[in-house]
Amino acid sequence: MLAKAYPVRLAAQWTGGDEALLVALHARRSALSVAAWRAAFPSRPLLLALTGTDLYRDIETDASAQRSLALADALVVLNQLGPQRLAPQWQAKCHVLLQSCSARAAKSHSRRHLRALMVGHLRAEKDPQTYLDAAQRLVGRDDILFDHLGAALDPALGAQALALQAVQPRYRWLGAVPHGVARARIQAADVLVHPSRMEGGAHVVTEAMRSGTPVLASRIDGNVGLLGADYGGYFEPGDSVGLAAMLQAARDDPAMLPALRAQVAERAPLFSPQAEAATLHRVVAQLLARA
Repeated sequence: MLAKAYPVRLAAQWTGGDEALLVALHARRSALSVAAWRAAFPSRPLLLALTGTDLYRDIETDASAQRSLALADALVVLNQLGPQRLAPQWQAKCHVLLQSCSARAAKSHSRRHLRALMVGHLRAEKDPQTYLDAAQRLVGRDDILFDHLGAALDPALGAQALALQAVQPRYRWLGAVPHGVARARIQAADVLVHPSRMEGGAHVVTEAMRSGTPVLASRIDGNVGLLGADYGGYFEPGDSVGLAAMLQAARDDPAMLPALRAQVAERAPLFSPQAEAATLHRVVAQLLARA
């Protein structure tokens, strides 16, 4: 997005150069680059983008992440509730940048069943356990299908997914797939399930909204900050009973999915590439003008 207006160099770590601005991704992982830049250029601007693990874990306990917050001239968070996680002295320099993706037309869906989809690697932060447990609870519903995309970063969770396939014939763990395949499956699903316990602003939620696919999401800031406080598809984090009940309602109540589709359609324009680019260019221009 910035390359259309500025020369841009991408690097895993900043080790020197004469750039006018540093954009650092991740307070903890980019801490060395942030410190090196500020030591080399005390007055040149530094923009720091905060991830979910930054906002909801590292800045509370990690000294290097906390130092990055102090050294940055501006901060970016990826959901509308993100600024609330920052101390008051950092909120004043914080900007909300909603990640975008291309729009896809909503697909027509079969009336024979409800196809749920989870897209997320099998690791604790994404909480696939809640999705697995909900699928187990609904083993008697042959009209609710469960698809699951993601690599087993936690082998124990992978073993549970394999075991569930043996006893729940309507659950399919499809493993890691290319991004294009994942987007097509999001577009084709009746509902995306996003049970994460920690998120900065999940791109799969954005992709669902931009495809007209309703979302059932855990009520955490990273999800509420994308879908909106009044969204009708939340369950409590870790609540597989609540998720199972919502999935049954999505299948049995003919009004539920149309209502959720209307809500995601209303939010979808916030996540257009044009909106993201405009916000990013505005923030960068402000920083460069102050330099």
